[in-house]
Amino acid sequence: MSTWYLLTVLASYCCHGVLTCPDLCICYFSTNTTQVVCTSSSFSRFPEIGLPSNTTSLSIEFTNMSSISAQQLQATPLLQELHLSGNKLHELPANLLSGLPHLHTLDLTGNQLQQLPPGVFNDAPLLNLVLRDNKLSTADAHWLPPNSSLTWLDLASNRLKVLPTALLHNLPQLKMLHLNNNQLEKIPAAALHTVTHLERLHLEENKLSSLDASSFQHTPNLTHVFLQENRLEKLPSGIFLGLPHLDFLNLSQNRLRTLPPGLLDKLPALGTSVGQGLDLSLNPWDCDKGVAYLWMWLRSHKDKTFLDEIQCATPEALKGRVLSSLTEEEWGTSSRN
Repeated sequence: MSTWYLLTVLASYCCHGVLTCPDLCICYFSTNTTQVVCTSSSFSRFPEIGLPSNTTSLSIEFTNMSSISAQQLQATPLLQELHLSGNKLHELPANLLSGLPHLHTLDLTGNQLQQLPPGVFNDAPLLNLVLRDNKLSTADAHWLPPNSSLTWLDLASNRLKVLPTALLHNLPQLKMLHLNNNQLEKIPAAALHTVTHLERLHLEENKLSSLDASSFQHTPNLTHVFLQENRLEKLPSGIFLGLPHLDFLNLSQNRLRTLPPGLLDKLPALGTSVGQGLDLSLNPWDCDKGVAYLWMWLRSHKDKTFLDEIQCATPEALKGRVLSSLTEEEWGTSSRN
């Protein structure tokens, strides 16, 4: 046993008494943190017996636990992170986080939550809230308090049909928003106007067929926007104006046939980081005279996109051709063929 480890254990013992750990869990003790990890499929109840009162990080994941109470969590008043992914939780009590004044991260990925009570997350200073892969069909504005300090909200892979505009109005510090893999059909014009610090926006794998020209007007700090695998057929010409930090934009696997002239001209940061840029692949591009702007942009920004994946769908004579490889004569005369 190393001297450092022995000193750590002794220090923990002196400060906190006898070291305990729940059955079927693994505990990690250090001077300032105590981590408890319980991932046994044999678990069906919250591990109350043996849970250290100075636990700072608690992970109960991929178990058969189907319920949790505020009283159980109040036994760990120093808790900062609570990871509950992959369990069988189907509801949460309204006062779940009462008595947890230090909790900043809550992960409820992959449970069976269908709805949540108002105020369920009000009692802790959450910065990160993950609710992905549940069965939520609505996101209530009252889940979180007004002027919440939340910086990351993940609602991906649920059953949302309407973007939670009222909830977003309570999140002025939000930087990352995951709404991908839901059933969203539109983004209300003012939906994002209050999340001015937003940096990453995930809207991929929804049913969006159009976007309002002012969708991103009040989100000047965006660096990454994911819109792939939707049903977008066209984009407003000024939709990306005022996004000086946008480094990555994914528009792949939509129904775009052309882009309005000037659409990409005011994105000075696009593709400045390694591996970032613009993804326009797997759209049915119409390679007639209307493709002139896109053709010229691609040829002058070859390092910012995946050129080989941007191919013509029409006219028939050019079907399957890489758009940027065409000569001006080919796309300029194709509409007459």
